[in-house]
Amino acid sequence: MLKFVIMGVQGSGKGTQAKLLADDYDLVHVSVGDLFRWNVQHHTKLGAQVRRIVSSGQLVGDDLVESVVQQRLETHDWNYGFIVDGFPRNARQAEFFLESYDIDGVIDLELPDEEVARRVLARRLCSGCGLDWNLLSHRPKLADVCDVCGAPLGVRSDDNPEALAVRLREYHDKTRPVIELFQRKEFVVTVDATRSIPEIQSEIRASLDLAPPVRTTRAAP
Repeated sequence: MLKFVIMGVQGSGKGTQAKLLADDYDLVHVSVGDLFRWNVQHHTKLGAQVRRIVSSGQLVGDDLVESVVQQRLETHDWNYGFIVDGFPRNARQAEFFLESYDIDGVIDLELPDEEVARRVLARRLCSGCGLDWNLLSHRPKLADVCDVCGAPLGVRSDDNPEALAVRLREYHDKTRPVIELFQRKEFVVTVDATRSIPEIQSEIRASLDLAPPVRTTRAAP
């Protein structure tokens, strides 16, 4: 069983790299952002609360984040392990996590603030199917129209310079020190996230000494 945490500033590619690992090693990808977005899109009570917080350019509070992550991991559907993306964000959350789970490795994706801004402000979200687009690397065929469902693309409410500045400040003040905490207690792999997706993934696997995934063919029902 493998248990990983992937960390990095917004726009560093945490979700992309986590999904690649999850798909190949049968890990459950626990994305805090995806959990919150699902609740927002499905108009749950939690979603309404998150929408208000995000719209104001703030980060969701520690108690709420911890409860959502804890509830998700207590489902215990991760037979082969998990990779957590977007948590912990500060020392308090890290201590909670370290007390609860034995982690095999922490992946730290490094990205300069200038590149973060360039990537984040180019993101778009489909108003219909919720698919993520990026005008730098994943452009739709028609401007501002989703290729999949034909719905309009829009900018997330928190993808603006003011909100991004708040998130970057929070990240440097609270989240970067978590890496130092993990380095004292866990195996941390630091990776340059300015490179291509395959290059980053290759270095992650080599640094974690992950064996090539075993491909199995399931019998037809």
